[in-house]
Amino acid sequence: MIRIAILLLGLGQALAYKNPYYAEGHSTMVHLFEWKWDDIADECERFLGPKGYGGIQISPPNENVIIRAQNRPWWERYQPISYKLVTRSGDEQQFTNMVRRCNNAGVRIFVDAVINHMTGEPADNVGTGGSTANFQQWDYPAVPYTAQDFNWPHCVIDGWDYGCCADKVRNCELVGLKDLNQKSDHVRRMILDFMNKLIDLGVAGFRIDAAKHMWPEDLRIIYDGLHNLNTDHGFPSGARPYIYQEVIDFGGEAISRYEYTSLAAVTEFKFGLELGRLFTGLNQLRWLESWGPSWGLLAHEDSLVFVDNHDNQRGHGGGGEILTYKRAKQYKGATAFMLAHPYGEPQLMSSFDFVDTEIGPPMDSAGNIISPIINSDNSCGNGWVCEHRWRQMYNMVGFRNVAAGTDVNDWWSNGSNQIAFCRGNRAFIAFNNDNWDLNQTLQTCLPPGIYCDIISGTRTEENRCSGKQVAVASDGRAHIYVATHELDLMLAIHVGNESRIQ
Repeated sequence: MIRIAILLLGLGQALAYKNPYYAEGHSTMVHLFEWKWDDIADECERFLGPKGYGGIQISPPNENVIIRAQNRPWWERYQPISYKLVTRSGDEQQFTNMVRRCNNAGVRIFVDAVINHMTGEPADNVGTGGSTANFQQWDYPAVPYTAQDFNWPHCVIDGWDYGCCADKVRNCELVGLKDLNQKSDHVRRMILDFMNKLIDLGVAGFRIDAAKHMWPEDLRIIYDGLHNLNTDHGFPSGARPYIYQEVIDFGGEAISRYEYTSLAAVTEFKFGLELGRLFTGLNQLRWLESWGPSWGLLAHEDSLVFVDNHDNQRGHGGGGEILTYKRAKQYKGATAFMLAHPYGEPQLMSSFDFVDTEIGPPMDSAGNIISPIINSDNSCGNGWVCEHRWRQMYNMVGFRNVAAGTDVNDWWSNGSNQIAFCRGNRAFIAFNNDNWDLNQTLQTCLPPGIYCDIISGTRTEENRCSGKQVAVASDGRAHIYVATHELDLMLAIHVGNESRIQ
């Protein structure tokens, strides 16, 4: 009985960190990469909340070193110099206001937490909040950290260490970044003070950057020292933060992502890699009928899934056939499948445009981040891509919200790259990734009626379809047509999106 009680306790602790506590009727996280806090607050109220998005991953909110020598690359945000809440995205007051406004709009905030390391040894030595450090002495007075708070003896991870040496991967420096010792009581206390302050301000959870480079037992102690979510921001009493840990693992390494699933959720990098292969034609869509753990993916409740993220869209994080906004048709198709299928907790990437993979967000001559312009068609300008504002993306978030609580049923394929399936009796989607048209009468599982295709258009205020419409017969069947020359390779309909006959 004691053994059973211990096992149940461990299970309860793990599940406690795997609920994002989205507002009712909302789902799906979007990574607003390098957005400013004021702009995020505005976006929650004017777009994300009304469109049913569940949450936002924000860039690291604590002070980082300024890398002027390389024209402010995006990765300077991943070189902390203190835990002060001041960055190019805004100061503590702006952060606090953003969290409050987003929670009020039904959109949760998830912090990208950099707790594995501090800075490297850049040529510059001033942070976004004015702090300085003595890099060669491992001295960060604004925290404070001194040399005794870092892992010794000093070492740097070599490429071959990933295949053989878990201790070096976890105790040595990642690309020269000063590696904190999470076994130190002082380090744990500083990290917990930082993360608990954010929880008290109303955030819903954390992405743990470089979790693979920290010992699981140390992370467990840190997680269990976190406060419950703040009930003043609408969270239920006793709710634990949602935690998803960055563990890049494609197999064959000394460290496995399964070492971290007992703690909290894990970023499933194989998800986007496999979807990239499927939607670029290197594999066939028909095999998606068994999508999930049988593909070597994590268990549903353990996985934070994405087509791309800020690392692998730049060629980091394992590489492979990763789809990004630069291949829009296939990217929208893969994202639509992610949102249509119930597996995993999905996250969308919202990018700024780049050619140079090192470049930071759009900025003015003084290095200040430039706000996105919102165009009349809901797209973004000023160098921002804003994939979350693409019609195909936000309408599929709505699809996912309508289909919540249902499984995949009535799967169909042509034995190649045309597939379709229902989600209960609430939603239907079809894909055509072949080089000939999809032209079939298929079971949609929906009640009879005229439905607006949410991919090619929307339902207008006059209750008509701006894109395709689909007539579902009394037996649930409908004629489905997706031509190869169309801008999108899918069609999707769901209840609540019916139209009057035009």
